Amino acid sequence: MAKLLEQISQDLKQAMKAREAETMSVLRMLIAAARNKEITLRKNGKAELSDEQAVEVIASEIKKRRDSVAAYTHGNRPELADKESAEIKIIEKYLPEQLGDEDLEKVIKEVIATGATDYGRVMGQTMAKVKGKASGVKVGELVKKLLAK
Repeated sequence: MAKLLEQISQDLKQAMKAREAETMSVLRMLIAAARNKEITLRKNGKAELSDEQAVEVIASEIKKRRDSVAAYTHGNRPELADKESAEIKIIEKYLPEQLGDEDLEKVIKEVIATGATDYGRVMGQTMAKVKGKASGVKVGELVKKLLAK
């Protein structure tokens, strides 16, 4: 089991002892999503879930919740949007530290310096370098800004 999943399991035990229902629910959901990914990997002949793959699962869960927040806000359901936002805060604790705008710009400029000049190539190479450390939306905005210069 990945170290990250072990940490989530330990935090789940702590949340159970502290009777934090919302935290328990979110952590159980994270563990279930990771197990589903692990089952998919086993079907494809792979071994256990690595920490990198666990980060991908966590990032996808955050993305789902951000989409839900947008939908709930658009649908005039602020209480559900707040609930999803609270879940995002709990889940974000398990992502690696996110890159700041300056660091991200530096990585994008390095990619552009290698000769990639179209949006798709710059995005692909940048996302490969910053995997899990920056959201695709944020990277996309900065890439557009830097390519426009």
